[in-house]
Amino acid sequence: MAYELEKRLVVGIASSALFDLAEADAVFREQGEEAYRAYQEHHLDDTLGTGAAFPFIRRLLSLNDLSPDDPLVEVIVLSRNDPDTGLRVMRSIQSHGLPISRAIFMQGRSPYRFMPSLNMSLFLSANESDVREAVALGLPAGRVLGPVAADESDDQDLRIAFDFDGILADDTSEQIYQTDGIEGFRSHETTNAATPHDPGPLRDFLANINRLQQREEEQRAKHPDYKIRVHVSLVTARNAPAHERAVRSLKGWGVTVNDAFFLGNIDKSTIMGVLKPHIFFDDQARHIAGAARSTPSVHVPFGKMNEPEHLVSDEAPQ
Repeated sequence: MAYELEKRLVVGIASSALFDLAEADAVFREQGEEAYRAYQEHHLDDTLGTGAAFPFIRRLLSLNDLSPDDPLVEVIVLSRNDPDTGLRVMRSIQSHGLPISRAIFMQGRSPYRFMPSLNMSLFLSANESDVREAVALGLPAGRVLGPVAADESDDQDLRIAFDFDGILADDTSEQIYQTDGIEGFRSHETTNAATPHDPGPLRDFLANINRLQQREEEQRAKHPDYKIRVHVSLVTARNAPAHERAVRSLKGWGVTVNDAFFLGNIDKSTIMGVLKPHIFFDDQARHIAGAARSTPSVHVPFGKMNEPEHLVSDEAPQ
């Protein structure tokens, strides 16, 4: 990987997650590639509207003011466009004032295979097949869903919410729940409360977010009036007694969250409406479906419950 990316939090973003491409995509689907090319060229100077992941990306990049000479965060465009049709994306990035300078354009193919060489700890796209292929290869990727809305520029906070099983942890306990039911799951988690889970696909991403939070704490130590911007929440359908193993696993991995919601079977979308995260990660499509009505949400199709032959129980612990 490039030396300058080694110590940065690097996120790959598809144009479909960053911008609202509904109109251009409709042209592609209904009229074909040549019409799409002509459409993009004709609208080259028309700035694309913001997509579901835009507020998250803008706020993440704003943290580079903590280290102007050596940025802490790098966002790289990974696009199925070719370089010509990708020009509108890059011009829109510039128009929105996003400090994104690197991009990979691969006509009709997803560039997610380059994630390891670019030190990426996350890839976001609206293309479900690209995300599933990336996750199948063991790469941390998610499909972005949610409302397309303008970003409120006066709010500088960055609020991130994570599910636990299948996101920060692997899905071993989820599989036990599906096999042995809720009582078997609780018994297993209680017995193994002191044993950390194996990490899930986004554990390392959280570790990188924690490093940004540490830089914020260092900044506040030097400047007491500095306002902390990054806030991380755990939002899980685990509840007591299974909550203890989740908390101990986080500690065992050396990562932290600011808040934790152990909800049992309470609909997560009710919490999202109050918490208002700029992005929420979950491995269960049914949780994402509710949250995405009001919250930028990311479905990470990790684990056995995301294999086509498996059905998801209404009470699955998350």
